[in-house]
Amino acid sequence: MGYGNRSLNTLSQKLTPTDVPTLIALAADKDLHLGVQFALASQCGAALIPVREAVIQHKMPFLDAEEVMGLIEDFAVCKPETQQRSSAMRSEIDSLGEAEQRRLQEEAKEKATEDARIQRNALKMLNPEQAKGLTRKEREEVYERSLKDMGLKSNGPMTPAQKDLVQRMYRTMVLGESGKRPSN
Repeated sequence: MGYGNRSLNTLSQKLTPTDVPTLIALAADKDLHLGVQFALASQCGAALIPVREAVIQHKMPFLDAEEVMGLIEDFAVCKPETQQRSSAMRSEIDSLGEAEQRRLQEEAKEKATEDARIQRNALKMLNPEQAKGLTRKEREEVYERSLKDMGLKSNGPMTPAQKDLVQRMYRTMVLGESGKRPSN
């Protein structure tokens, strides 16, 4: 808190364009992000392209980058051309953010559809007649999802009891063998 034009002026005198990469590296730190925004803005034109690249590489949040551009627009020390470029860059970053949001929403929708499909197949496996209609790949997906839900991986570290359980699950879920153990 307490950052303003005086902070921008002070930072512009104490920092140089060579500090921009270090500032970008600090941008992800939630405790420092506001100070990083002001420090980057204090560098005017030297920060424009690095901030844009940091956003594209997911090294800096979209909103923080937009804030940097807004600060540059309003910082009287920056040349008018730089302020105009900053305004255009802020619009571009906003568009990039909206596109990223749409992409994430689409991914989430696809994941939800995939999860629902695997869940339907898991329910089919409860009915022997419906289970016959599933492909081996579909049964393996249900098996792998079941392991994941248990916090296990088929090729990950396991205790002997977990290995035994996983092997039985594979035989029953994927191979369709009876789940009954032979009596000793």
